[in-house]
This record gives sequence, structure tokens and C-alpha cells, in this order.
Amino acid sequence: MQKPKRLRPGDTVAAISLSWGGPAAYPHRYQAGKEQFKREFSVNVVETEHALRDPEWLARNPEARAADLMAAFADPMINGIISTIGGEESIRLLPYIDGSVIASNPKVFLGYSDTTVSHLACFRAGLVSFYGPTFMAGFAENGGMFPYMTESVRRTCFRAAPIGVIDQNTRGWTAERIDWANPEHQSRRRELNPSQWWRFLQGVGFAQGRLIGGCLEVLEMLRGTSVWPDPDEFQDAILFIETSEEGPTPRMVARALRSYASMGILRRLSGLLFGRPGGAVPIDHGPRYDDAIMQVVVKEEGLSTLPVVTNMDFGHTDPMFVLPYGVKAQIDCDNLSFTILESAVVD
Repeated sequence: MQKPKRLRPGDTVAAISLSWGGPAAYPHRYQAGKEQFKREFSVNVVETEHALRDPEWLARNPEARAADLMAAFADPMINGIISTIGGEESIRLLPYIDGSVIASNPKVFLGYSDTTVSHLACFRAGLVSFYGPTFMAGFAENGGMFPYMTESVRRTCFRAAPIGVIDQNTRGWTAERIDWANPEHQSRRRELNPSQWWRFLQGVGFAQGRLIGGCLEVLEMLRGTSVWPDPDEFQDAILFIETSEEGPTPRMVARALRSYASMGILRRLSGLLFGRPGGAVPIDHGPRYDDAIMQVVVKEEGLSTLPVVTNMDFGHTDPMFVLPYGVKAQIDCDNLSFTILESAVVD
């Protein structure tokens, strides 16, 4: 995997709308994220040609959205690319994405949720990309960004040293949904739930592997497409999965894992990470997800030694940490820790 150059103060980052036209729907929300990101990291932000188009226009023009992505990678003046927001149909970009453009112009690419599509396109092209916050979800956090998230972005995208141990979030978490349509809500901080420890469900000793994964519902759409990883790319990998704000049922989670089992993926893995359920998912769904995971992994597949860690701080929960695709990580089942063993960027 090719690592991009690290971001630095003064760099220029492109904001891109790959799916839903959130910046046009809620411009104040996008501007809040843009300004908070610029202040925190001392970078410049520009929009791709169609990033601010209205949602209906963007929905009708997947080729234009893909052209924005190709142009942002090809532009030597742009040092990084960050999604404005997710959505549900980035998959329509696939016919128009040229992997050679990505491979020839490595740079930081950051986003989550539906951005899983473009992450797997980067993975197919051999480029490390970053599963993490977007301008409107994460960087636009009500009342200011969470330090846990900003430190993760800094360690992962701005520093060329090994990332190291990922600390568990101890300052509370939230998935509260506050209506973005009211600009006055932007200064209202979301209510925090008490911190919850990651759950190490099983495993002994150390497990190492390169990171691969994304949003469960999007991964389900991508099976069989041109960007779905080859079987060997799951060999000894650590698969990370999280669920969207739609709140899939535990039964749906089990069905997805059964499909991975039937494809031979689960048996190839060195570890499985599952993000804390966010959005519309009831808090008590977390343990029910655990039961669904263990039903498939252990009771059905007999993988009683596969390390499984759930309730982690990534995906549709805030604050979140950043996961770099294709970078080697380690699960320490004895000491209940998770470490990213190498850097994800270069000087």
C-alpha cells in the first residue's frame, strides 16, 4: 500500500460531495465544519467544482461527482480530500472512477459511512486512505469539535510517526441527533452518554493484520463490484465494521457476517473490530449486536480464537478515532488494547 504525504499547516484540502448534497441543504452546517477544521489544523479549504450543488442536481449527475474526485486527486495544488458528508449512492460513481489517477497522485483522503465506496476504490488502487470524520459530521460538531477526534486526526493524517496505542474515549460519547435545519442548534452541545469501555469478547495474546472495512450497509452493496477486495486481501487482515444511523437489526448484522463466512472471509481474518452503534440504534442494541456476532463467529463457524472487539469509538458515534486502510494494527487481547503499529503517512 502506498502512503500519502502527511498534511501540514498551510496545505490546501478539497471538500467534496460524493453522494448527498448536504452543503447546499444545510450551508450553515457545512460552513461551521469548514471553519472549525481550518482553525484547528491551520489549513486552507477549497470546494471541488460541484461540491456545493443542490442534492437533486448531484443525485442526477454521478459522473460529475466522480469527475470532482478525479480532478481533486490530479490537482497538484490539493494536498488532501475530505468528504463533506455521506449519503447512500456513492456506488453510482464506480463506472467513472479511474484507479490509475488515484495511484499516480497519492494524497490524504478522509471520510466515512457511504464514503466506504471511494475508500475501497483507493484500496483497489493501492492507496492508504482514512476512515474518519467529514466536514458536516465530525468537524462541524455542535459547539466545537471533540478533542478525542481532533487528536486522532492529527496523529493519523498530520504526523509521519507510528500512530501507536489508540486510547479509549473516557469523556463520554453521543449519537444524539439535533435538527440541522435550525442554525441556532449549531451552538447547542449534544448530550453525552457515560463512557463505555470497548468489549473484548474473545481472543488470547496478540493478533496483527492490515486494516480493511467500512460501513456494514455500504459493504453489503459493494459485494461483487469492481472495488470489492480480492480474497487474498482479507488474509490475516483486521476487519473493521460499523453500522449507520439507520440502525440495522442484529439479524441483519448476522446475515452480513454469514455472507462473509460463505465467501471464506471470516476464516482468513486475524481479528474483527465493531464500532459502537450510532444514530437511531437504541443503546441496548450494542449487546444484541454482540450476540449476533458471536452467534455467527463462534456457534456457526467455530472461530473461537478469532479476536473480536466491539463497542469501539469509530463510525457513527462521536467522538471517533480514524482508521487507515491497509496499515498494520494489533489487538492485544490480554491487555485489552488496540494499537496501530505504523505510520499512515510519509514526510
